[in-house]
Amino acid sequence: MMHALTAPLLRHSAHTRGWHRFLEHRPAAISAAILFVLVLLALCQPLIVAAMGQNPDAVDLLARFEPPTWAHPLGTDELGRDVFLRLLAGGRVSLFVGVVAALIGTIVGTLVGLWAGYYGGRVDSILMRVTDAVIALPLLPVLIVVAAIDPAKLGIPEAWRGGDRADLTRIVVIIALFGWTTVARLVRGAALALREQEFVRAATALGATPLRIMRVHLLPNMASPIIVATTLSVGHVILFESVLSFLGLGIQPPRASWGNMLTGAQELIWSAPLLVVYPGMLIFVTVMAFNFLGDGLQHALDPRATQRGERRTA
Repeated sequence: MMHALTAPLLRHSAHTRGWHRFLEHRPAAISAAILFVLVLLALCQPLIVAAMGQNPDAVDLLARFEPPTWAHPLGTDELGRDVFLRLLAGGRVSLFVGVVAALIGTIVGTLVGLWAGYYGGRVDSILMRVTDAVIALPLLPVLIVVAAIDPAKLGIPEAWRGGDRADLTRIVVIIALFGWTTVARLVRGAALALREQEFVRAATALGATPLRIMRVHLLPNMASPIIVATTLSVGHVILFESVLSFLGLGIQPPRASWGNMLTGAQELIWSAPLLVVYPGMLIFVTVMAFNFLGDGLQHALDPRATQRGERRTA
């Protein structure tokens, strides 16, 4: 009876200690605040555009390279477009690609790793050899080659490859196809360890199906490393998207992304260096913030630290 009453308190205490450990990781806490502001600005971009009464894609050759003013807080680019609004629009695209591609890669990697780790044997051998083959590929050159392939030659219908968001969908799918391997190996290792635990053996003896065991008993116990791996992968995805867009193989103009904004400004680095600095700094800050956030979550969700805290409480 006493255990039933104290278990929720222990869980609440563990969550509180985890939150305090995250806040103690100062770079992670600052990074979380920076990412919150960036995401908030990106989500509010349509409202900001309406409030400013400007179109971020509208070309005005008579307003080229204007300095910062109240009407244009960061000035205008080589086509007279407002730089601030285009940075917000580019943030919506880059953050969307980073988060969605990372989530898709996490789902695929979790499924592969879970099946490989739980079933073992031939299933594990086949899935891990496929994973090793993908890991062995030089990722950036492969992404460049795949992104350069004409979708029409692959038999993709015109309705799918000619839509307004076709390039956005294509880049998400391309990056997600090769971004699941780290999570797969992480989940597989955790599943191999957990399947030998007594609670899993007890569930098997009681007749629980493999799917139920994986869903109810394995996944909740490996949620922490999956969350950390997903957070870290978002920064890598944003970096890959920026590189592909910089090379002209990712998000295509007039849709803005931080990568293709760098592409448009690379010839103006001496005459208008701030057009390079703004998107470059946003890419750098965002990638570093996600990396620090992942480090902070890893520190906060460390099960060894949680267990030590519970023993002290007990």
